[in-house]
Amino acid sequence: MTDLTRARWLVMGGACAALLGCGAPANERSLPGGPDDPMSRVYTINDNETAAQRSTMFDLFQNSDDPNITVEVNKYLWRASLEVLSFMPLESADPFTGILVLGYGTPPGGSRAYRATVLIQDPALDARSLNLSLLSRNGTVAPDTVRAVEDAILTRARQLRVNDGGL
Repeated sequence: MTDLTRARWLVMGGACAALLGCGAPANERSLPGGPDDPMSRVYTINDNETAAQRSTMFDLFQNSDDPNITVEVNKYLWRASLEVLSFMPLESADPFTGILVLGYGTPPGGSRAYRATVLIQDPALDARSLNLSLLSRNGTVAPDTVRAVEDAILTRARQLRVNDGGL
C-alpha cells in the first residue's frame, strides 16, 4: 500500500469514528409519536447533568422566570423603532435579542444619510431599555441628534401603548 492510500484510509477511519460519536445519547427515549419524529424526543435527567446540558432551542419559547433562558423585548419599542426609522432600509432584525440594523437612508426633508443600530434590551417601556447608535457617511452624529431620535422612538412607543389600551 502506498503512503497516499494509507493516508486516505486513516482519514476515512477518522471520519467514521467522528460520525459514530454523533449518535443519539444513551439517555434518549422516544414517545409514541415515533422514533423518527424530532419533536417527540424526551431526555431523562441524570443526577450529574446540568440544565445547560439538557436544554434545547425550544426552551427559549417557554415561559420561564429565569432571565438567562428567556429573551424578552418590549413590543412597543420594537414597533416604534421600525416606524420612526422607516426611511432607512432594514438590513437585519432579530426579535429574540432585540437588535435592529438599518442601512443608510435620508430622512424626509433632510439631505444627510444616516444608518442606525437599535438595541432593545429590556421588556420595560423605559428609556434605559433603548440603546441607539447613529452614524452618518461622515462618521459620528451629534449626541443631540441621537437623543432627539431616541425621544421620537419613546414617544411613539408610548402612543402605541396607549392605543392598545395598555394604560
